[in-house]
Amino acid sequence: MAVTGTTGTGTTVAEVLAELAALEDPKTRAVNERHGDDHGVNLGKLRALAKRLKTQQELALQLWEADTTAARLLAILICRPKAFESAELDTLLRQADTPKVHDWLVNYVVKKSPHTEELRLAWFADPEPAVASAGWALTTERVAKKAEGLDLAGLLDVIDAEMKDAPDRLQWAMNHCLAQIGIEHPEHRARAIGIGERLQVLKDYPTPPNCTSPFAPIWITEMVRRQHDT
Repeated sequence: MAVTGTTGTGTTVAEVLAELAALEDPKTRAVNERHGDDHGVNLGKLRALAKRLKTQQELALQLWEADTTAARLLAILICRPKAFESAELDTLLRQADTPKVHDWLVNYVVKKSPHTEELRLAWFADPEPAVASAGWALTTERVAKKAEGLDLAGLLDVIDAEMKDAPDRLQWAMNHCLAQIGIEHPEHRARAIGIGERLQVLKDYPTPPNCTSPFAPIWITEMVRRQHDT
């Protein structure tokens, strides 16, 4: 697909890409690159641009094809999530090669799609760790909001067996699921905490002041405490 066409609203992709280029800031890029994201656009300014452009599915598709991180983040913000077929979302996820694009695509598009459960099941055991991590992220969403039908004990079995040696992004997603099971489901809490304590995953993760550690035993205990305090 060409990236220089005109959308239905008269905005050209070239104009939007030029605006993104003008927003590029070297200091922002340096910070983002430390987290694996190769762009230098302030996310507040990116969201402001998306708000001005409003929802434009055709423009979103063309921006995605431009194949830059900033353009793809903007595409995610202005697309129409329910317009995608499951196969299209699968393709987009496999093309999402930076952490921010991957996370935004899952949270802002896939979770709003009518194909969420189909994709969760398809991605969960995918051999590609980044794809599998998306399956785990969607599973964590269900653990928190609609756990009926999920085998929580079985999920804990998999986490216990595989999380310790999983690649970083997949490990993070599995750890989030572990914590969410412990937070939301008291009958599994002791086991979830025990798994976290035994595996020690993310125990030493640097955590800013006033933030909760992602180490599952601390995370679970703190969130349960807050629930009881409210």
